[in-house]
Amino acid sequence: MARKLGRDKADVAKLLEAFTNIVAQRCSELDTIAIPGFGNFEPRKRNERIQYNPSNGKRTLLPPRVTMTFKVSNVLKNKINHKQA
Repeated sequence: MARKLGRDKADVAKLLEAFTNIVAQRCSELDTIAIPGFGNFEPRKRNERIQYNPSNGKRTLLPPRVTMTFKVSNVLKNKINHKQA
C-alpha cells in the first residue's frame, strides 16, 4: 500500500491506525460508518444469551456484546466484478 500511495511505511501505518481508532470509537457509540465507494460498517448489539455446550452438557451465560457487519458498496462491487470478467 505504501508503494502504491508513494508514501513510506510509517506514514501508512499511522493512517491505518488512525482509521481503525476512528472506526472503533464510532462503533463503540453504535454509529454506522459510511465510506463512499467502499461500503458501510454497521455495529449491531447482541443481547446476552445462554449457550449450551453439547460435549460437556454445561450452560454458560454469554454477556451482551457489539459485533460489526460490513456491506460493500455497489461501486466497489462493480469494480471487483468487472476486473474478474
